[in-house]
Amino acid sequence: MSNDNPAISFIVPLYNEEEVLGTLLKRLSTFSEGLSLSHEIIFIDDGSSDSTPTKLKSVAMENARYNCILLSRNFGHQYAVSAGLKFARATEAVMILDGDLQDPPELFTDFYKYFKEGYDVVYGIRMKRKENFLKRFSYFLFYRFLTKVSLTPVFVDSGDFSLISKRVVSIMNGMPEDSRFLRGMRSWVGFKQIGVEYERNKRAGGEPKYTLSKLSKLAYDGVFNFSFFPIKLLTYSGLTCFLSSIVYFIVTVARKVIYDDVPVGFTGLLFMIIFFGGIQLISIGIIGEYVFRTFLQVKNRPLFIVKERIEDGKVINE
Repeated sequence: MSNDNPAISFIVPLYNEEEVLGTLLKRLSTFSEGLSLSHEIIFIDDGSSDSTPTKLKSVAMENARYNCILLSRNFGHQYAVSAGLKFARATEAVMILDGDLQDPPELFTDFYKYFKEGYDVVYGIRMKRKENFLKRFSYFLFYRFLTKVSLTPVFVDSGDFSLISKRVVSIMNGMPEDSRFLRGMRSWVGFKQIGVEYERNKRAGGEPKYTLSKLSKLAYDGVFNFSFFPIKLLTYSGLTCFLSSIVYFIVTVARKVIYDDVPVGFTGLLFMIIFFGGIQLISIGIIGEYVFRTFLQVKNRPLFIVKERIEDGKVINE
């Protein structure tokens, strides 16, 4: 890196955010003007179908402080952030922000204080979320479940909003897994990490881009990538089936010896067929999930494809 590279890179992934883009730019402009540290703001357009990429290109061409990365299609939030991490030129640290302004950029000052005290990762802990009850309850359950089953600590109520040192960013860029769960990867790296509580705001405009299905996929990736729970579930299910069959066999023999009676009819047989069949299908599904993830990984395709970059006011075609 040259001496001209900024101390801090701000990464802002965006997908169809034309309604909130004006507010975002004003907020970032005010924040940027009051920041004494050298910095860059990197917008990553994740294959938007609205006017977001056009507006981002215009802003990046007019102001060299704003850089822009346009992906060739919609790869997903985690991949868009990964693109930002790859192209960040920061010499000190990178801060990840959401484009909907639910994560206030002004908290950088508080995060940076901890960074200067020697923390490699300073992450936000979401308090008083403004989403609907179902989403808040789902988040609450997921984080506590993942904390229980994860092989490495995954901090409760922490999202991607964080300040990450250059060395941690370099390590994360070297982690090639296809199913990205960045907050888990960030925790797995280790080093000194600390959480900062903050009140998460409502979206500045537009509709949430993280639908329930996308959140479910993210949770799925977290569980499969950072725990042995699915495999242990198979073991426990198999053990349960085995013990159930032993108990059923003992009861049947006892009734034959004591009462000269064996259960008749198809009820018991039907129950056992459905029970074992269900366990087998679940087992095949879980094993299939691991096989599919392995299949995706060994193809070694790039995590994302960059269509165009604007850096320091200049267009860089990939």
